[in-house]
Amino acid sequence: MAKQKVEALINGGKASAAPPLGPALGPLGVNIVQVVAEINKKTADFAGMQVPVTVEVDTDTKEFTISIGTPPA
Repeated sequence: MAKQKVEALINGGKASAAPPLGPALGPLGVNIVQVVAEINKKTADFAGMQVPVTVEVDTDTKEFTISIGTPPA
């Protein structure tokens, strides 16, 4: 049960499959569109701010969890 983390700063509500997320998530085998949609839903309240996001992927089951950090000042 190997887990890998992908960390990135994302514009609130505007994540996309473009870098930095797409190239980092692609090799892990997860559904990138699903991950991006979930990130956008969770960061919608932070529109216009850079939000730290951590995506933890279980490489065996392809399940993922998304953690949203506090935007820097």
